[in-house]
Parts: sequence; structure tokens; C-alpha cells
Amino acid sequence: MSFRVMQVHPAALLRTLLFAAVALSSARAADDRHAPVYEVGEELVYNVRFSFFDLGQIRIRTLRAVQEDSSLVYEASANIASYSSVPFVSVQAVFESRIDSGSFSRHFVGRSRIDDDWETSIYVFDYRAGNVDMKVFDRDSVLRKQSTLEARQVLQDGLSLFFYARQHLFAGRELVVPTVIKEEHVQTYLDMRTTQESVDIDAVDYPVDVRHFVGNADFVGFFGLTGDFEGWFSNDRARIPIKAYLKIILGNVTVELMEWKRAGWTPPQAKD
Repeated sequence: MSFRVMQVHPAALLRTLLFAAVALSSARAADDRHAPVYEVGEELVYNVRFSFFDLGQIRIRTLRAVQEDSSLVYEASANIASYSSVPFVSVQAVFESRIDSGSFSRHFVGRSRIDDDWETSIYVFDYRAGNVDMKVFDRDSVLRKQSTLEARQVLQDGLSLFFYARQHLFAGRELVVPTVIKEEHVQTYLDMRTTQESVDIDAVDYPVDVRHFVGNADFVGFFGLTGDFEGWFSNDRARIPIKAYLKIILGNVTVELMEWKRAGWTPPQAKD
């Protein structure tokens, strides 16, 4: 038996290698655009500003990942607190969510205080039974309200929505997102036909490469959050919110990233 050695022209070989490299790069880019945003240990801190006044901070953490019903579920928390120097309002809230890796809520606990008014809400999303069991307490112990909503599809809570928007930043289409806010089934609208832009923030000395999108909260949430909003998320696989404009009780506020912990990540620099 004899073997014939195939002769390959160097130029053809070079073109083949270049094509393979481009294809591999495109595949990796596509994977990055759809890679999960969840990373245990991530911590993001935002400053909330109204006009020229700094109102408070939002600290969002991804705490751990656990197996639940054969699915990977991430436990996350958000701590919201007004600065002690703010004279006209005192706000404190802790939100805790268990978020399926498919980006929908499985469990939510919200504890909030505005001035002296404390409230605790607990939502249990039972998709097998097709419902959401909800309880609302004055402070932590006095049951004030108990109700049930239908869950014919997967739903978001106020915190899981933060991760859902990140996960779908590159969706390239308008999204209608079923959400449970204040014991009601409402809709959040996200227009993910994003544009690439750059934004400036105080935390870094260069413009940040971002994707810009707009949305609408068809409800009234914590501290009067409602109506149109817009966000600028990092134009990379982490898709970290860099800046947002929101409408609350006081009016329009700016939410801006000021600190972060995520392995190997810094805000991507925009190209000139």
C-alpha cells in the first residue's frame, strides 16, 4: 500500500488558518454575548444622586450558588440605604432573591423602611403548582396580607430583574418581562435594540465602553420607582450596569457605579 502526500499551496494554507481563526473568534464572541452573567463573589456598589445631592448607596452581591430541583440557583442580595447626611428622607431596604440560572425568580424576601414605616414581603414562586404564594408583614411578625398569584410562566422580582436585564443585554429586540412587584403581576418593558456608546463615571479616569438601552416600569415599586428609565451596561460578557437614569418619589435620579468586585474585571475602556 502506498500513500500519496497532498501538496498544499502556502497561500491556501494561510487562508485556511485565517478563516479558522476568524470563525473561532466569532464563536467565542457569540458565546461571550450569551454567557451567564452570574459570578459568586461579585459585589457592585452604586451611588444614587438627585440633582446635586447624593442620596444613598445600593450594594448588590451574588452570594452563593446552590442546587435546587436539579437546577443551579444563585442567591443574591441588594442593600439600599440613604446617607445619614440626607435631611428630608430616611430609607433602608434589604432584598434577597434566589434566582434560577435561567434568569427567573424562585424566592424573594424584601424588608424595607421609609422613615419609621417597616414592611417585610415574602414571595415563594411555585412553578409546578402554577402560583406565587405571598405574605406581607408589618415589621417582621405581624401578618398583614396573604395572597396568591397565578404563575403560568416564569416571573421576575425586583432584584432578579437586575440580572435578567444583564443576561439579555444582547437580545437585540424588545422584551416584555412578567414581574411581581408589591403583590401584583405587572410588566417591565425592555428595548434591547441597544446602541454602543461611551459614558463617564467618577470611579475611572476614562470613558467606559457601554451598550445603551431604554425601558419602562409599568408599575410603582420601592420608593416610587416607576415609568421610563434608561441604562448603560458594560459592553462585555459581564454586562455590568455602569449608569442608569430612574424616576422615583423625589424625581429623576442618577445611579452610578462607584465600586466593584468581580474577578479579573474592570470597566472596559471605550475606543477613540
